[in-house]
Amino acid sequence: MAVVEGKSLSEFDEIVKNAGSSLVVVHFWADWAQQCAQMNDVMAELAKEHLQVKFVKVEAEAVPEISERYEVVAVPTFIFIKNQQKIDRLDGAHAPELTKKVQTLASAAVFPSTTAAAAPKEDLNTRLKKLVNSAPVMLFMKGTPEAPRCGFSRKMIDLLSGQKVRFSYFNILADEEVRQGLKTFSNWPTYPQLYANGELLGGLDIIKEMAESGDLASALPQTETLEDRLKSLINKGQVTLFMKGNRQEPRCGFSKQIIGILNDTSVQYETFDILQDEEVRQGLKKFSNWPTYPQLYVKGELIGGLDIVKELKESGELESILQNGQ
Repeated sequence: MAVVEGKSLSEFDEIVKNAGSSLVVVHFWADWAQQCAQMNDVMAELAKEHLQVKFVKVEAEAVPEISERYEVVAVPTFIFIKNQQKIDRLDGAHAPELTKKVQTLASAAVFPSTTAAAAPKEDLNTRLKKLVNSAPVMLFMKGTPEAPRCGFSRKMIDLLSGQKVRFSYFNILADEEVRQGLKTFSNWPTYPQLYANGELLGGLDIIKEMAESGDLASALPQTETLEDRLKSLINKGQVTLFMKGNRQEPRCGFSKQIIGILNDTSVQYETFDILQDEEVRQGLKKFSNWPTYPQLYVKGELIGGLDIVKELKESGELESILQNGQ
């Protein structure tokens, strides 16, 4: 059986539904990742051997709704489904492990849990502190402002928009560690959660009460203009990279390449994930008069994107330019 491609959420759902109780193996991939191409070849070979299994490819960045549903934050990632329910997962390009899971799960009557080893990560509390302080007003929600994934998040977005509140957001469906950890960190068991200057204001009911009483405006920090915020961000570090994802998990090929170049230098640098802040993502394009990402700044001055950084590296100028920012 050939590997099929899920090009939209509706098309993907139809494939999974039609598979019924048969195993569905979904490969979340990206064309910029060489290991994904290798695993696509492995999938094609497995499809020839396991005719009862449905093998599906999903381009992770092209269909973000599916990636968010299964909390895919890196490629390659494999999700295993039976009866329209996720039963297992495999992160990374591990052909022998993928083959073993397909063989086991295709005939399994019970659903095993995954025991994939986790890569070393930043301390969770440290990460959560950074996240809640990453913008003056920070909303942790299900989905995005453009596509909320639950009614409470949708109502919170409508409320904040009606109050003309400027805020950044974090999609907790895309990060299970943050989703679970923030409940303990904040001692607040549900979402959405709204923070001001790193302090929890509350969930939807609390924010509604504050808006109705007129207390919300005074509880929020004075709104800075987008231009002021962008100036603050590009000057936050001596060397700052605005990218898709972060240095541990770049979310596009261009960002991955520029991270590789910067890591080959001796220079310390900060990163900002523009996928987590649509206002910055769109605003910085106009502010810098540079339409694409990544963007590299040194002492608040735009150096350029990937092509310029590549040219500077090849000419031997990159290291000295970055060192001037230290």
